Amino acid sequence: MKVLLVNGSPHPKGCTYTALHLVGDELNKAGIETEDFWIGNKPVTGCIGCGWCREHHACHVQDTVNPFLEKAKTADGFVFGAPVHFASIAASMAGFMDRAFFADQFGRLHCFAQKPGAAIVSARRAGTTASLDVLNKYLFYAQMPIATSRYWNMVHGQTPEDVWKDTEGVQIMRVLGQNLAWLMKSLEAGEKAGVKKPEPEPRISTNFIR
Repeated sequence: MKVLLVNGSPHPKGCTYTALHLVGDELNKAGIETEDFWIGNKPVTGCIGCGWCREHHACHVQDTVNPFLEKAKTADGFVFGAPVHFASIAASMAGFMDRAFFADQFGRLHCFAQKPGAAIVSARRAGTTASLDVLNKYLFYAQMPIATSRYWNMVHGQTPEDVWKDTEGVQIMRVLGQNLAWLMKSLEAGEKAGVKKPEPEPRISTNFIR
């Protein structure tokens, strides 16, 4: 089994990376492979609503989203990490998530449904709970079983060294990794025992303006 650690920070090895690897270390200890995916530090646009993904099963914009989706097709789980910018997730990560999940759903890629995932955020001080709520909604939308920890999945600090001083945050990441590993192995055991995934239903979309 393999989990993609998705780093939504413009810094390749900053606080978000540090938190992701605290989770990843526990997954590795449990025998689960991890792979880093950094969205980069170039601007990532949001979805432009062109509908190209419906016919082509990929995003029209050529940046980091399509390479990620190719990896996501064969991944077994995900941890999405983002820094807090102005009390929400970084703009590039928001654009990345919008397009990745829109293309998955409307391009019928099936990268995420029934695959376990988790979201984490890092901040110097505040905005973590609001940012965590934003990230979790993508997982809710995609029918992903969500791993939790013993508190909100967040760390605090301005540098990676600061993150290590947030001993509660470090423990939260560690427990999250353990719980995600347990969830993935439980789902694998259930599948081997004959527990089938729910059959997908056709999407029903309602419009409240007539």
